[in-house]
Amino acid sequence: MRKTALNCVYELAKKNPKVVFIGSDLGPGVLDEMQKEMPSKFYMEGISEQHIIGMSAGLALEGFIPYVNTIATFLTRRCFEQIAMDLCLHNLPVRLIANGGGLVYAPLGPTHLAIDDFGILKVLPNITIIAPCDSLEMIELMKCTLDWPHPIYIRLGKGGDKIVSSISSEFKIGKAIILKEPAEGLFITTGVMAQLALEACEILKKEGIMCGLMHMHTVKPLDEESLVEWIPKVKAVVSVEEHFRTGGMGSSILEFLNDNMNDQLINFSRIGIPDEYAQNYGSQNSLLNHFGITAKLMAKEMKLGLKKSHV
Repeated sequence: MRKTALNCVYELAKKNPKVVFIGSDLGPGVLDEMQKEMPSKFYMEGISEQHIIGMSAGLALEGFIPYVNTIATFLTRRCFEQIAMDLCLHNLPVRLIANGGGLVYAPLGPTHLAIDDFGILKVLPNITIIAPCDSLEMIELMKCTLDWPHPIYIRLGKGGDKIVSSISSEFKIGKAIILKEPAEGLFITTGVMAQLALEACEILKKEGIMCGLMHMHTVKPLDEESLVEWIPKVKAVVSVEEHFRTGGMGSSILEFLNDNMNDQLINFSRIGIPDEYAQNYGSQNSLLNHFGITAKLMAKEMKLGLKKSHV
């Protein structure tokens, strides 16, 4: 997914002279061709994350469209003040490409787990937050970023993820995609959790329970129209995200339901990471299993929700 995103930056730079790339200590070989062909559009600034946000803001004020890339935890926690004051306050068209979203960097421990990034950033006015489900969707997303007038945060998966999306000319930032038509239940996911939710739908199908999937590639702004359209049609809704339950996509949906649909009886539950730091090292999958974010447990949560709807 990261390679796809950066290759798209290179292609966008070929089409638009205002596109520039700014990296932070990304190692050898990153966008070598772009560096050779367009040295004035390629900047590798070393371990200086706060600096590259300020630098990107200055370039944006001069009319450029900066694409910034570094590790997600450093980009969000370390650079919060710069993102707030330099980018969001001035509503500048800077694109923040975040490596290792969610539990990708599980072997490096809690300091590198980007499981609070949505919560950190979504409180900021003007920010757009996106988490594609696979590399195909990443390509469609990157096409839309060129003319988007606001700062964008793009959460990357680890790469090599199963392709579950399809190329569509209708892809729009802020518009959810129905990957599987809802019936009795509806999963709402963001990022690579769409893949697990599709597996959960298949588990439930074998038991005669038909469920659908709404993929929220855009966490902010939330697609409120799709929520209003689809949620009343099902008996149970389960949100799934590779993020703390506190402050994530599920929390945003709960806030919207409370403010706009509290006169309707909605059976809604959330699957995410509990309010605790990871104590284990391992793989992304091992931590997902530890926190109970698996297709099997997602199916179980949906069945509990559907059972409540019959009480």
